[in-house]
Amino acid sequence: MSRQMMPLPRAGQPESDAAALDARLRDDIRLLGRILGDTVRDQEGAAVFDLVERIRQTSIRFHRDEDKPARRELEAILDGMSTDETVLVVRAFSYFSHLANIAEDQNNIRQMRSQSLEGGARHEGVLAHTLACAREAGFSGAELQAFFDSALVSPVLTAHPTEVRRKSTIDREMEVAFLLDRRERMQLTPDEYEVSEEQLRRAVLTLWQTNLLRRTKLTVLDEVANGLSFYDYAFLREVPRLHCVLEDRLQDASADGASNEMASFLRIGSWIGGDRDGNPFVTADVMRGTLRMQASRVLRYYLDELHELGRELSLAADLTDVSPELRGLAERSADTSPHRRGEPYRLAVSGIYARLSATALKLKADTLRPPYGKAPPYASAAEFSADLDVLHRSLTQNNSEVIARGRLRHLRRAADCFGFHLACLDLRQNSTVHERTIAELLDAAVPGTSYLALSEEARIVVLLRELRSARPLTSPFITYSDETLGELAVFHAAAEAHEMFGPGAIPQCIISMSEGVSDLLEVALLLKEADLVDPTGHSAINIVPLFETIEDLQACAGIMDRLLSLPEYRALVDSRGGLQEVMLGYSDSNKDGGFVTSGWELYKAEIGLVEVFERHQVRLRLFHGRGGSVGRGGGPSYDAILAQPGGAVNGQIRITEQGEIISSKYSNAEVGRNNLEILAAATLEASLLQPRQSAPSLDYLDAMESLSSRAFAAYRNLVYETPGFEDYFWASTVINEISTLNIGSRPASRKKTRRIEDLRAIPWVFSWAQCRVMLPGWYGFGSAVESWIADHPDKGMAFLQELYGEWPFFRMLLSNMDMVLAKSSIAIASRYADLVPDVTLRETIFGRIRSEWHLTIDTLLAIMGQERLLAGNPLLERSIRNRFPYLDPLNHVQVELLKDHRAQGGDEQVLRGIQLTINGISAGLRNSG
Repeated sequence: MSRQMMPLPRAGQPESDAAALDARLRDDIRLLGRILGDTVRDQEGAAVFDLVERIRQTSIRFHRDEDKPARRELEAILDGMSTDETVLVVRAFSYFSHLANIAEDQNNIRQMRSQSLEGGARHEGVLAHTLACAREAGFSGAELQAFFDSALVSPVLTAHPTEVRRKSTIDREMEVAFLLDRRERMQLTPDEYEVSEEQLRRAVLTLWQTNLLRRTKLTVLDEVANGLSFYDYAFLREVPRLHCVLEDRLQDASADGASNEMASFLRIGSWIGGDRDGNPFVTADVMRGTLRMQASRVLRYYLDELHELGRELSLAADLTDVSPELRGLAERSADTSPHRRGEPYRLAVSGIYARLSATALKLKADTLRPPYGKAPPYASAAEFSADLDVLHRSLTQNNSEVIARGRLRHLRRAADCFGFHLACLDLRQNSTVHERTIAELLDAAVPGTSYLALSEEARIVVLLRELRSARPLTSPFITYSDETLGELAVFHAAAEAHEMFGPGAIPQCIISMSEGVSDLLEVALLLKEADLVDPTGHSAINIVPLFETIEDLQACAGIMDRLLSLPEYRALVDSRGGLQEVMLGYSDSNKDGGFVTSGWELYKAEIGLVEVFERHQVRLRLFHGRGGSVGRGGGPSYDAILAQPGGAVNGQIRITEQGEIISSKYSNAEVGRNNLEILAAATLEASLLQPRQSAPSLDYLDAMESLSSRAFAAYRNLVYETPGFEDYFWASTVINEISTLNIGSRPASRKKTRRIEDLRAIPWVFSWAQCRVMLPGWYGFGSAVESWIADHPDKGMAFLQELYGEWPFFRMLLSNMDMVLAKSSIAIASRYADLVPDVTLRETIFGRIRSEWHLTIDTLLAIMGQERLLAGNPLLERSIRNRFPYLDPLNHVQVELLKDHRAQGGDEQVLRGIQLTINGISAGLRNSG
């Protein structure tokens, strides 16, 4: 069903409109800045306010031209501050970053609304435009409906710790956003404007008096509760709404105007409470608690909506007809109130409410609503949906379709999207843990197996034999290690979850650091112990390898080819509808091989996987393990999806949403809806409207391969082959201090060492962002280009410029570097380098970083044809430029606090100041982890 089409036009916004919006953004920033300044002056005194202003002005001079007198003046001001003054200054600049973010988000909403009112000038990510292009390409309404019937778009929330804000802070910031939005949309009287400003002042003052930092460490269930907040903010209402809007557009596109209901293709996933990789606190009991919390949230929503629906459906039996099945539903209701006699819809809703209330009791869900009447619980979410369908059919059959299209329509869609489990929870564990568990079980069941000593081929033979056997491996008469018991308990808890909530509750089991065929067969065998896989070849769960390192990405196509050739494994895939999911890791591949090589090896891995899966006639679904920062695969989701090689999307995609990116995308309903629409539109465009070739020419592939190998060598030489680099990293960044923040339940390192190899990718990237080097997002590119041009003088820069203009993959790669380099500052980075006590080491390594930084920027601008960074993205350029006066001082203060903290050996007040700077810098950068 694929047709080729030219890429969609990238329509810009009229300059006058952009200027007007920019002026309104500045007005909002000034308003919030003025209120914050007044708050600081009122609460802390004029002296503190004046100090903040002096630091800001001096920092601007320092940033503008690396002015040496400004540097000395800034250092003198910072050195002269007491610890208490320092904390107040940090709080002031941090809060300004948070308030500027709110103003920018509101401006984005303003821009979206403006474009919508003007007919949608901005095409990227607008579903209506993408559907129109699909129709122009020859796709019928029926074909588009069929596409979405088999599609899957799934953002997956993770608890990876880069969100440094507390929920209390986020809630107050949402209040500020609401008040700004209200001033924008409503025509307020002068008195109402005064009230509005007082409300803003109240909200900002509350923020100022609220702790930015958590005082205690988060538990896993705390992380679950934080993740569930985004269902309140956006998902529960916006996911159904997006489906309904798209359904209407497909109906309009249908030749006969048929009102066929589309399948729910948008599913929210989660790792929070199921991701055990490196987190010893995620246990079977924690997973059960997670599922109960999720069920509580969604059932509470359903009950609230049913309560409102009952109030709305006051239709009288003597004024409108009802269907026989609706009448039967009403008659079975436990509601005996005389006031509702003759109101069959209300009686039916009361009956549904009672059954759902009983379901909540059965599932041990806390809905905050008392049970209602006596009624049998629903056996499944499908039964609940079936009763809602009875309401819908009766209304539509009796000329009340407009009523059916209101609250009931959205509730029906929510029930289909969220079931009783709310989010699809993934299990995840490291392959080495599975390996140890299987080794213990096999060695106990078949003494002498010595599984860990076997070769890969010998392991495959043993595992396949056990998969075919009906005999369980475990025995109640054998004592196993705590690790093995814990792993088995999780799989049995997953089986319980399928019984209680349905198979959608836990659909995937992900294997981190997958390196071979045996890694997947080991998980299949563990699932078999919990009756989630049976010897006949049926699986109740998807087994998903996660390929993370450069070496594993290079091997993944061969591994999957071998797996799909095994009849025993192929039977499991066939039992799952002939679909196999493969997850690709952006973070660890970047830490392993650098930004350029990571991006290229991921791209090549996708090409190889597409070819293998087409040969085996198995459908491929890729799961992209992207982080928020460019160094962890971040960047605009729309461009990233369109830059995938041909056949890699094919109607189905899953993408991780991590850390502070979750709140920036989904804490506001309108912004959340827009981000969900972007994912859906990009998936449709990449699947149906993009050419299938992997790249425009083989010359492009060869050039990229050469650039990658050169960048890889430069990156590996610095990070893994330079003596003392680990010492430089630990001394020049806040990696030690990050570990003191209560922002997650998981340790920063896989092992208790200082080795870069053992450090998790998240703190690795986060640390480089804090000191404004951003090294994981660009290092090695400049020297790679310089070397390649020297060896290819016949092609030279002109060829790379052609590459940038013609190839979406290369364009996205450079666009992301453009963004991350614009947020970097070599002047500020030099101050962090001064923290390294070994002068020779400092000058050697920072000298190399500084040279590569300048070279990378020069080559990047030359290829992109720009005079300055972000010249092609003026909105983002202005956003970043406006932040520097408030972001840079936080870096300068952080450096001084790090000096004090490391010299004094752990003053708590100084450490708190450092933690506050981490918060503020993260807020100012927005996508730092």
